[in-house]
Amino acid sequence: MNEPADTSFRDAHFAAIVANSTDAIVSKDLNGVVISWNAAAERLFGWTAEEMIGESIRRIIPSDRQDEEDSILARVRAGELITKFETVRQTKAGAPVPIAVTVSPIRDAEGKIVGASKIAHDLREHSTLRQELRESQQQFAALAQNIPQLAWMADGKGWIYWYNQRWYDYTGTTLEQMQGWGWRDVHHPEHVDRVVERIQHSWDTGEVWEDTFPLRGADGEFRWFLSRANPLKDDEGNVLLWCGTNTDITEQREASERITLLMREVNHRARNMLSTVQAIVNRTASASDSELADALLRRIAALSANQNLLNEGDWVGAVVADIVASQILHVGDIAEGRIHTGRRDQVMLKPGPAEALGLAIHELATNAAKYGALANDTGEIDVTWGFEGEGEDRRFVMEWRERGGPPVEKPERKGFGTTIIERNPAFAMRADVTLDFDPAGLVWRISAPYDSAIAPDLSDISRPEAD
Repeated sequence: MNEPADTSFRDAHFAAIVANSTDAIVSKDLNGVVISWNAAAERLFGWTAEEMIGESIRRIIPSDRQDEEDSILARVRAGELITKFETVRQTKAGAPVPIAVTVSPIRDAEGKIVGASKIAHDLREHSTLRQELRESQQQFAALAQNIPQLAWMADGKGWIYWYNQRWYDYTGTTLEQMQGWGWRDVHHPEHVDRVVERIQHSWDTGEVWEDTFPLRGADGEFRWFLSRANPLKDDEGNVLLWCGTNTDITEQREASERITLLMREVNHRARNMLSTVQAIVNRTASASDSELADALLRRIAALSANQNLLNEGDWVGAVVADIVASQILHVGDIAEGRIHTGRRDQVMLKPGPAEALGLAIHELATNAAKYGALANDTGEIDVTWGFEGEGEDRRFVMEWRERGGPPVEKPERKGFGTTIIERNPAFAMRADVTLDFDPAGLVWRISAPYDSAIAPDLSDISRPEAD
């Protein structure tokens, strides 16, 4: 009694599903003539139901894919369900549309196949994403395979699962040999334990890794590499993967070693020359003018001390604390416990400013021993240095302040010592130099532009030292 109502409900339910589906749902007879065409099909292909019902489905099939319809109809007649496959159809305007299609036979009440239903899913967005992914993969491959470095990637735990082709070309290995911890096999046995320890620390902590070590090439020879790895983290700070590179620095390392040897040779010869000059001064001037000879010898010694510091730093520069310490040694006996350093930043000066500052400190210490705070038993000296200002206005400042010595008198004339104290630093580091002959104690102060004074490799360091 209720079957007609139930049938009516099922038909309405089915019609609602078809009408509101986001996929195109189409039915056709065994000749390919369209019987139904839902709203999604209208949106996808641009043809209205009125335009398509009663017409061949071949209208939306490109000419080079007409054989697909022949195959579909044959398989439907044979009762076959055609599972989802990707193909291309065309809109009313002739534009290609990538779709995924599923085709099912339609049977009448007696089970006879009378047509087919087709569900078409729009793949345009999916296709765009796949194309973008392909392009991204191609770009990554082009970059990874053409950079001059050896490159690799590891998971969040440090298991290396990918190397670029340059790694394989250089090491002569395969991924099977190198994945995970296999890379240890191409490390120098004298360095591998150190490398493993340091890189494991980064794997455990998520800190950026950097190290320098030799790697064995396919020819059996070792070359030096500067190696770095950076973690890629999620929003919670968890490491997702590591990206690493190894840069061949063998030539740079060898060139640096040659330069170091040459600089040492130059420094050795310069010291010999200074020793010769000292001997000449001793033999020529000491008998006739011992005071002049003494002043010349002291200044030559100051130059030699500066040169030693610069040589130890490979002529990159010299640390201010070391400059001060080396240039007050000649007054060490009387200065012990009387020269104090207050605020001191760790500062490395460029070679030119370092030499000028060293000579100035030497001259100030000499004058203090003769006429200033070190000329009696009670005077003291405060030496401070550091930075002032920010950004482009940042400056290196240094002050030598004497107190407790004999009353200070301004000299009637300026001699060579004044040139060393004032003009040399001003010229070498474009500094503003002030020399105040305060009766209570001499005050010497310099203020130099940051970029003019500070060695580039330590330009960002400013940390307090212990006094």
